Formats: sequence, C-alpha cells, structure tokens
Amino acid sequence: MNQTETLTQLKAFVRQSATLESVLATLEWDQQTYMPDQAGEHRSEQVAMLAAMVHQRKTDAQLGEWLSNLDEGEFAGGDENDDATTVRMVRRAFERQSKMPESLVTNLAKACSKGQQQWARARHEQRFDLFADTLEEIVRLKQQQADAIGFEASPYDALLDEYEPGMTVAKLTPILAGLRSDLVPLIAAIADSSCHAPVELLHRIFPVAQQEVIGRQAASEIGFDFERGRLDVTHHPFCTELGPDDTRITTRYDESFFSGSFFGTLHEAGHGIYQQGLRSAWYGLPPGTYVSLGMHESQSRLWENQVGRSQPFWQYYFPKVQAAFASTLQDVTVDSWFFAVNHVAPSLIRVEADEATYNLHIIIRFELEQSLIGGQLSVKDLPEAWNQKYRDYLGIEPANDAEGVLQDVHWSAGLFGYFPTYTLGNLYAAQLFDAADRELGGLPALMAQGEFTPLRDWLHEKIHRKGQTLDAATMARQATGEELSHQALLRHLRAKLAPLYQLD
Repeated sequence: MNQTETLTQLKAFVRQSATLESVLATLEWDQQTYMPDQAGEHRSEQVAMLAAMVHQRKTDAQLGEWLSNLDEGEFAGGDENDDATTVRMVRRAFERQSKMPESLVTNLAKACSKGQQQWARARHEQRFDLFADTLEEIVRLKQQQADAIGFEASPYDALLDEYEPGMTVAKLTPILAGLRSDLVPLIAAIADSSCHAPVELLHRIFPVAQQEVIGRQAASEIGFDFERGRLDVTHHPFCTELGPDDTRITTRYDESFFSGSFFGTLHEAGHGIYQQGLRSAWYGLPPGTYVSLGMHESQSRLWENQVGRSQPFWQYYFPKVQAAFASTLQDVTVDSWFFAVNHVAPSLIRVEADEATYNLHIIIRFELEQSLIGGQLSVKDLPEAWNQKYRDYLGIEPANDAEGVLQDVHWSAGLFGYFPTYTLGNLYAAQLFDAADRELGGLPALMAQGEFTPLRDWLHEKIHRKGQTLDAATMARQATGEELSHQALLRHLRAKLAPLYQLD
C-alpha cells in the first residue's frame, strides 16, 4: 500500500472516530439541558461506554501501523499543508491517548458524569459536602492521568497540555504574574475614583422572554448561524459541536440582571462562530479542528468584550435593547448604559466578573488546581482555601459554597488545566482585535453601523479556517505580527476605563 492510500484509510478511520465522539457530545449536551433528573445513573453508563469506544479507536493498533507507515515521505514533515497537519496531529493524539489505560478512561468518564449531576445538586443546595467525595475521586483519577501521560516539572503540565498544547506552568506563571502586576494598580485606581457606574440599571426587571429575543438577535447579528446551530438554557453556559453543521450554544437567565444572559450569549456565540468557521470539508480531522482552547476562548472574549462592551456597539445596539425593554429603560441614556455594562468592582462570580478583575478569578483557580493535582491541597480543605484566596486577591468572601467553590462546572467534568486558557484567550483577543482594526481600517466606525461581517471574515481567514495547521502561538503571531503579550489587553482596558472613571 502506498502512502497516499495509507493516508486515505487513516483519514476515514479518524473521521469515523469523530462521528462517534459527536454522539457522545450529544449525550453530554442533553445531560446539561433537557435530561430528566432521574436519568443520571443510566446516562453515566452510556457516557462511559462511548468514552471507552472512542479511546479504543484512538489507541487502535491499526492506527499506529498507519502512522508508522507515514513516518517518512511527503506527509511526515512539519509542513502547514492539510495532509501533513493531519498526520502530525493524529500522531500527537495517538501517542497521548496510548499512554492512558482504558480502565482509567472509563473510570474518569463515569466519575465525571456522576460528578456533574452531584455538582448541580450540591450547587442548588449550597452544600459542598454533597460533591466532595466524587470530586476527590476525580482528582485522584486526574493525578493518575498526569502520571500516565508523563511530565518533566509539574504533573499539572500534563493536564494543561491537553487544552493548550505546548504550554507549561513554567511558561504560564510569569505571564500571569506580569498581567497581575499591571492589573492591580488599575483596579485600585478605579476603586479610589469618585465616579461610580450606574450598575443598578442592569438590575431592573428584564422579562426572560424579551431577554431570549434580544440575545438571539445579537448572536445572529455578530454572525452566529441559527440554520447551523441553536440556543438553549443550562446551569452553566457552554458551547459544543455535534457535527459540522450543528453547533449548540447555551445561556441562563435572571429576570433581575441583564448582563448575565446577554453577555453570556455573546460569549458562547463567539465560540460558536469559531466552530462554524472551521472548514466543514475537514470535519473530524486536524485541519477542520480548533487549534487550542486559549485560541477558542479568544474568539468568545473578543465578541463579548472588545465588541460587546464597546461604545460603538452600544451606539448601534442600545436602541434595540431600549425598544425591547421600553418600560424598563425609557429613562436611560446610551452613555449611562455603556458605563453600567463596564462597571468594575471585585465580585464573586467568575462568569459575571468585569474585564479588569476577571483574570484574578483565573489566577485563583490556576493556583488551586496546581495544589490539588500536586497533592499539597486536599479536597476537604478546598472550600476554605478558595475563600482565603478570594479574601487575599479580591477582598471579598463567598457567603456560601454555591457562590464560592461550587460556582464552576469544570472540576465536576474533570477539566483540570482548562481555566488558564481563559486568560490566554483574553490576551489573544486583545491582540487580534488590534490587528484587525489596523487591517480593516477602523473597526469602531464599522461596529457603530452594525457592520460585524468584516471582523468575522477576518477571523475566519486568520484563525478559523487554518484549523490546526499552525500552533496557537504561531497562528497569533502571523495574524498580529507580535509575540503574545498582555500589553494590548492593558491598552484596551485603560483606553475604555480611564475616561469612564476619570483616571489620570
């Protein structure tokens, strides 16, 4: 068999595995949206069985043989072309998956399926103890996973690499430290300002039915295709892909808080636009797959913050919101509204945090995760460790576990190593927006007219359609002409917040 025939068979096999994974994703989406409460036990068995089948395929000896046959020749190099990318990235996944015993994969899938159900109950009842035992099991299994995969310096590196290939604790720690050192004085200056955002405007009554309509409309206007996706309700908003033309986004509603749903919907729509911008002809293969979660997060944060919290956006969109909530917002000006949606103050809930304080939430989780996986922190001590870091970093403390250690779904899903990608996304987003602004000749003027297509098409060209042909850092450097830095994010924050808070 020649190499072209070998590659054809490998690609067909990998696509079939992706189809099986999409079935698993469908079950997991249903579990977070419409599944009956009593269906959890059987669902965990379904999820575990499918996870084992996916793992078997990803570690199949035949896959290893095909990859061995492609070790040399036209598809073996580090080229950016689609076929070479396919071989390179399938090999990376095969080698990583092969290090994990099937029993570990199955046990993790069961524990996480059960964990997500117990987390939802524990969060509802504000009781960490209802979730603690299962979380302890998940942490133990993730430690086993890190040991199986291997690492040089920190066991956390093995988990982080799954979501942001090539990233390590040693590389990430100074990035976060630099960002924190510049954020702290900015946040302190805002706290000392005599200017106060009229945040109470966001806590008037906003009927859920109208929130649904306006959120869906905004998602559509920025480019989310509802012919290829849908919007539903869940405990913790997320985006998932069930196929090349089936992207699901979710949100949650609070009648007395506008921002949670609206900006959450923009955020998830940004994820969805990335998924819909991937090349569907390469679905299930690396050229049709997102490059990293940090880059994925850059797309959601860009649409949520650089676009959705900008003054030009609200010049265009506030009349629509005001019309949708006429009795609620009839006395509100666009300038007051813009200040309200850019309110800065320490808060407890990560997904509702402002742009300036958001990354402190991530640093807390990053440090706690390292301690859990490294064995320096026990699960039973996690709530107090969480509360202490919120006192130290943000000067506030959760009143209960639901607004504290139970607020995120990630640990119940076994997603250790995921949180740092949010900050990486913020950094990428700021640099990408600056580059697009330069190349497109002024994004603010376009956004003020409701013209979002040029930015979306630029992102399609520079990021989405490249798939995994480049690593995230190289992709960002080619798109922006710069190395990863926090300076663009700080410029963005200062340019917007300094006039609002009358900072020097």
